[in-house]
Amino acid sequence: MCLAIPGKILDTAERNRVRYGRVNFGGVVREVCLDFVPEAAAGDYVIVHVGFAISRVDAEEAQRTYELLKSMGVLEAELQSDVPGDGSPEARQPGELSAKDRTQ
Repeated sequence: MCLAIPGKILDTAERNRVRYGRVNFGGVVREVCLDFVPEAAAGDYVIVHVGFAISRVDAEEAQRTYELLKSMGVLEAELQSDVPGDGSPEARQPGELSAKDRTQ
């Protein structure tokens, strides 16, 4: 079974005519290909499957999905490998959006 997860685009860039973005998945930041969602911009939430953003989603739906993933324990292992230990936003609880993320 494959899983698509929502994430918030932090910023975008283009390399070799391919559009990428740094995307925050409730504390885990990964680079994602944005070519399938040309309308997506920094601050938008997207659904990501195997490194490709496949659609946009609103912040409320992203939060509901994070809560579900948290209840299933899906994000814990991934987050523990990414926590920098310096109190940065990446150290939030699994699936927890910042107050700023919830209002955007």
